[in-house]
Amino acid sequence: MKIGLFIPCYVDALYPETGVATYKLLRHLGLDVEYPAGQTCCGQPMGNGGFEKQAVPLAEKFEDRFKGYDYVVAPSVSCTAFVRINYPHLLKHDCQTAKKAMDVVEFLHDVLKVKQPLGTFRHKVSLHNSCHGVRELGLSSPSEMHVGQFNKIRDLLELVEGIEVVEPERPDECCGFGGMFAVEETAVSAQMGRDKLGRHIATGAEYVTGADCSCLMHMAGIARKQGMKMAFKHVVEILAAGL
Repeated sequence: MKIGLFIPCYVDALYPETGVATYKLLRHLGLDVEYPAGQTCCGQPMGNGGFEKQAVPLAEKFEDRFKGYDYVVAPSVSCTAFVRINYPHLLKHDCQTAKKAMDVVEFLHDVLKVKQPLGTFRHKVSLHNSCHGVRELGLSSPSEMHVGQFNKIRDLLELVEGIEVVEPERPDECCGFGGMFAVEETAVSAQMGRDKLGRHIATGAEYVTGADCSCLMHMAGIARKQGMKMAFKHVVEILAAGL
């Protein structure tokens, strides 16, 4: 199985440790992993901002860079969802890389079906369920659908030694980031973030974790501004801790 590792631009620029942890974990599991040179942004900011034509060249480049892999794995639910759902529309044809694009959580859970013990993380963590992960990639059960409860992130975290996993009240409510939403509706976005962060803090956890750095970044910024003591760490960093 040959894996093309896609590291979204904001992860590369702001959270390189998440990209390194993803590579480390996939290699630990015995996979053939490559980081294709020349990869760039997937085009999500342009597409979400209403400038779809500007996203097309990036989608074409993505297709070219990742066409030779069995799976394209990324530590970002929002970028993965954009590639999988929007590329066929942007490129006007059947996109093979879009079909093979997976967030690292769903890849570990659904394809590799990892059951072996992973890292060690002796802390209490509050689980954040990002909107794209819940409603576009199916990482956990959306409350509005009234289906049987499941959470793929929790399933993987339970393979980590010493961890205690909790979830906040309203576990799949938006944190308020939403990409362009945080720019265009700053006040609403900030209030949603304060509300969500307060629920995470109420769990008594030391860390908030999730599958998308953008949501964690939003809440971390609010925590710093409000002087709240809470740490944030992408789930793949916890899964790889101590390996």
